[in-house]
Amino acid sequence: MRQSESLAALAAEVSRDLARLDHGGPDWTVPRSGEGGHVYDVVIVGGGQSGLGTAFALQRRRIGNILVIDENEPGYEGPWDTYARMATLRTPKSLTGIDLGIPSLTFRAYWEAQHGAAGWERLDKIARPDWMAYLRWYRRVLGLPVRNAARLELVEPLAAGLYRLHLTGGDPLLTRKVVLATGIQGGGQWWVPPFVREALPPHLYAHTSHAIAADRIAGRRIAILGGGASAFDNAVHALKAGAAEVHVFVRRPELPRINPIRHMERTAMTPRYPALPDADKYAVMAAFFAHNQPPTNDMFDAAASFPDFHLHLGAPWRAVVEEAGEALVTTAQGCFRFDFCILSTGLVTDPALRPELALVAGDIARWADRFEPPADIANPVLDAHPYLGPAFQYLARAGEADRVSGIHAFNYSALMSFGLSASALSGLKHALPTLADGIADALFLEDKDVLLAAYHAFAEPEFLGQWPRPERSAAPARKAG
Repeated sequence: MRQSESLAALAAEVSRDLARLDHGGPDWTVPRSGEGGHVYDVVIVGGGQSGLGTAFALQRRRIGNILVIDENEPGYEGPWDTYARMATLRTPKSLTGIDLGIPSLTFRAYWEAQHGAAGWERLDKIARPDWMAYLRWYRRVLGLPVRNAARLELVEPLAAGLYRLHLTGGDPLLTRKVVLATGIQGGGQWWVPPFVREALPPHLYAHTSHAIAADRIAGRRIAILGGGASAFDNAVHALKAGAAEVHVFVRRPELPRINPIRHMERTAMTPRYPALPDADKYAVMAAFFAHNQPPTNDMFDAAASFPDFHLHLGAPWRAVVEEAGEALVTTAQGCFRFDFCILSTGLVTDPALRPELALVAGDIARWADRFEPPADIANPVLDAHPYLGPAFQYLARAGEADRVSGIHAFNYSALMSFGLSASALSGLKHALPTLADGIADALFLEDKDVLLAAYHAFAEPEFLGQWPRPERSAAPARKAG
């Protein structure tokens, strides 16, 4: 059977499974009206794996008045076919998540439909393009409501618990709930060290999250700052693209070796993390950030196999200047000249950094507002994370009116409050039900007066029997004796 026929058969199996689960029943939420047009129950910002999974999880709870918006063109949501440069996903192939426990929706079912059970056994890790192809199939087979080329500019809180979402190049949307399924950078911004940003013109550097033109790499001397996974992903990418030299500079005297995510994936730490007291959450994340994420073995080996790859350990950058059209980098090991610099320097999390939250960022509670850590592990990077409610919703700072609890931060900024959750495939299996149930509960409570009034007024007869039965009414009663 051809792959197209196999995938069509799998799509039919998905439809049968959903029908057996009585998926697609009528909505129970109460329609709202608002000045400016239709009011959605939920608008999900971001059409990547988290956003698609959120939409399906809400539909499973019979909340269908929803919309997913994404700034990218169809099929290019998320990092997988845009700026990500790893060869494979870093998570084990067996992890599930956005399938919501439906076997025919898993990546394994999708893969076996094309390559058979033996093909699944041969697969080591999921290739990045294959994962994006699966997400496109998932969206298509479920018929999820996604509007592309729709960039969120501003979240405006309105009266009566509504939000107006201002979009680039389109009319505003009205919604009761907003889910920010905006990925790893969606709770803050990618971080470029000021000493680089202030010293070099933009054509001499880029963050790993940026698109990098081929003419910046081919035949050029490339410097990469950082020793995590994305540093080696980009080193291999640059070497394969024909870079003359690639130098990776790491501040630490040795590369990180321990990845705490692997422990969290196979223990109760991922599903049960939200139950921890705040002191334990803070200690866990302080250790998490201290470890950093090591490179994957395959990408390290791939980089090291190139004769033009160079690794500098214990070599923090002390200064960078532009000189004769090149980047002159001064390190603890001397000075180097490069044609282009790639910064694998991660991100910082803070709602104040998100332009779409400009009207409400000051209202949002941070960890610094709710918890005072021990001095030996205190970290301003952790303190800036939003302190979230039980359904990933923002909470108001003390003294602030609650204008933010209808906004759910289902992105990397949830790390402190929920651990591996919104932006990690490892956590979606557990995080999606929590998010969807919390939103469903909130909508139900907001609609309870109408819903309870309908319940108390319910008078539809179910039992239609009569006594005495009509056919027996003419029969005389038998007398005793």
